[in-house]
Amino acid sequence: MTLRKDWWAYSSGCPHLFEASKNAAGGRVGRRIIICDGAESARLWSRIGTDELEELTWIPREGESRARPSGFKILQGGLDEDALAKLEPNDDDEFALVSDDGPWTRLAVRKIRKVDEDASILVLSDTLTEDDLPDHPSLRRTGWKTLIRDDINEEFDHLANLQRVVMIRELLGPRERIGILVQPDPDPDGIASAYALRALLGRKRTTAPLISFGDVQRPENQALCDAIGIEVRVITPEEINEFDGLVLVDVQPNVFGDNLPDRLRNIDVVIDHHPERAGYTATIRDIRTSYGATSTIFTEYLRATNTEINPRLATALLYGIKSDTQYLGRETSERDMLAFAHLHETHSPALLRRIERPALPISGLHALGRALAKSDVRDGIHILVLGRVREDVIPQVADMALQAEGAEWAVAVGTVGRNLVFSVRNVGYVRAAGEVVKAVVEGLGVGGGHRSMAKGIIPLKAFREVYGRADRAQVRSALYDAFIRAIHRSGD
Repeated sequence: MTLRKDWWAYSSGCPHLFEASKNAAGGRVGRRIIICDGAESARLWSRIGTDELEELTWIPREGESRARPSGFKILQGGLDEDALAKLEPNDDDEFALVSDDGPWTRLAVRKIRKVDEDASILVLSDTLTEDDLPDHPSLRRTGWKTLIRDDINEEFDHLANLQRVVMIRELLGPRERIGILVQPDPDPDGIASAYALRALLGRKRTTAPLISFGDVQRPENQALCDAIGIEVRVITPEEINEFDGLVLVDVQPNVFGDNLPDRLRNIDVVIDHHPERAGYTATIRDIRTSYGATSTIFTEYLRATNTEINPRLATALLYGIKSDTQYLGRETSERDMLAFAHLHETHSPALLRRIERPALPISGLHALGRALAKSDVRDGIHILVLGRVREDVIPQVADMALQAEGAEWAVAVGTVGRNLVFSVRNVGYVRAAGEVVKAVVEGLGVGGGHRSMAKGIIPLKAFREVYGRADRAQVRSALYDAFIRAIHRSGD
């Protein structure tokens, strides 16, 4: 197979036949070339409904009336290379064959491939199985007479995703070692997507390791790796040259700064849902900015290729979507919801609980008990000061603290090393937590987050320079005052 680089030199806000980028670039949108075996199939297609992208053709069966089904034209010459060539298929066109006849369908696939060797072909049949069809990497089969128009559109989406995966596999297949690069301190969406890519490539961690320029640090991300059994290897930028294949997942090179190694300016594959950045080249680029999570893209890849999604993989991807869309509430598309629903059928609830609610150590429970004894809710703010604890305890306590009656804001703060670390949760309809935390730590430390959850870090030394001491009472009082000011300031 020859890679169609012009086909891939785009990014797409939606997967459907490359509409977004093709239209944006002023190019031609790919067609669906429908070839029905007989008038009955063509009439049924008409009753289901047609799409404006579809070019409808039919081949009359022997002895059949040549009365034209609505919207269809006869494929003059039948299953013949010259007849198919007259349709002038382009690289981004797709074919659909509608037939329950094995010899007819096999012949049609062969003839289409004579005209376009890499053609994407969807076979719609209620009697033929995969074993009845010729081997072709970009061929997909589905049932027929029980489908409705939405089903047909979905099958064409699967076909487009199948072709993407075929191209990725063709490009990376000969490579000995493929580096799957995620951002420093990768989030669940990046980790899950990279894990899914390795499954799609049929690789082991030795020939396709997940790599990053920074450790997995956040407790929830560590919990995902531990629960699923995912290893993310930390490397230096110079070590990127060890890999003869390089894929960036849920990230683009601009995240790594301006002084990029040459290898990060010339990449094999980029798959992401963030806004597209310039300054690099990629042989294959699939960027879908309308998606809420890269895990959704990989779920579609897996479904299109009929790759088994075992409970571990399903749980990882489901959590990737859940975390990046803030429980399907932030920048969520219909694609994200469909992927989430599909993964929900096979995910492991027990594994998901381990990821979202890592086990609390006994020392953490003791710290929680002491904090609860001194807690109250004032002006909708519930602050729990834990003292010295393991860092992963803090976000779990913040989740629990929001359940207090009257609480609109929950703040769990603990001492970790030489820092005060605090996690923030809110009810979602108040000020954005990330902006409030940035105001709280301004001039003292670092912090930020999303609308309903955030994190802040203040060095103990900086805290003492401002407030004199850092005992529990002083920490509670200082944070309460800071949050009151920040909440009101963010509303100015």
